[in-house]
Amino acid sequence: MTNRFSFPRWLSSSVVGALLFSCIVPVSAQTAPKPLRILLITGGCCHDYAQQKDILKRGLEKRANVVIDQIHTDDQSTRPPLAILGKPDYAKGYDLVIHDECAADVSDPATVEAVLNPHRHGIPGVNLHCAMHSYRIGNPNDPVNVKEPGTPHGYWFEYLGLQSSGHGPQEPIAITFNPAAGAIVKGLNDWTTVREELYNNIQVMETARPVARGRQRVKRKDGTEKVEDTVVAWMNEYGPQKTRVFSTTVGHNNATVEDSRYLDLVTHGVLWATGHLEANGTPAEGYGPGGK
Repeated sequence: MTNRFSFPRWLSSSVVGALLFSCIVPVSAQTAPKPLRILLITGGCCHDYAQQKDILKRGLEKRANVVIDQIHTDDQSTRPPLAILGKPDYAKGYDLVIHDECAADVSDPATVEAVLNPHRHGIPGVNLHCAMHSYRIGNPNDPVNVKEPGTPHGYWFEYLGLQSSGHGPQEPIAITFNPAAGAIVKGLNDWTTVREELYNNIQVMETARPVARGRQRVKRKDGTEKVEDTVVAWMNEYGPQKTRVFSTTVGHNNATVEDSRYLDLVTHGVLWATGHLEANGTPAEGYGPGGK
């Protein structure tokens, strides 16, 4: 007798088999959260972005369930031709943008507004080092008039939550975390960097909360010493949607960027900004290393 293949019977048994298989797949595998999609922007003046972009990608992907895409230019001018410029939807589909560019002389108001567009619409941001000295409109030493928000001079500083205009010589910075900052500092320990640039504070906006301060001893021209003390890491709520923004002015040299303590700090900033940091300073379930 010849056995005939029955498609309905095969289909029925296949469906049953698939259902049985789905029952034995661990629930954690079925419900594992997707990695956070992060856009990292690098390039411009004065830094080794060619190395730092990869240091950051490796370090953050090792510490959290994130996937980092890079937009980079090797241009080392203060007007780097970043691919995001003039494209207000450049961050579409991403959960967070890391600004690590150095673009001090990109100052056209419409261009700066386009860079800010994703953040005005709720996409969180993390800003590293020279990002604080980018997209300047007007004299950065002139304090932003906080009573008149939304004027071009304040566009970028209001997003950051802190106005900085420069830095002193490279000397070690003693970093002290602020316990009142909450979850973002849990598990982080004070440390002293290698020789680094300490950025000044023209003003800290009311929307910002300090995360860490930095103290640096520098020599005056007459040979005496002075101690500079500024905010070096902070959280901000930006715009009507209160978009979460984390920033740190630390991170000029490769030795600092690849320091595990620095990468831990940036990782905490990423997880806080995206709402995936627990009260005890650990990643939310599924957002730790390897999706744990």
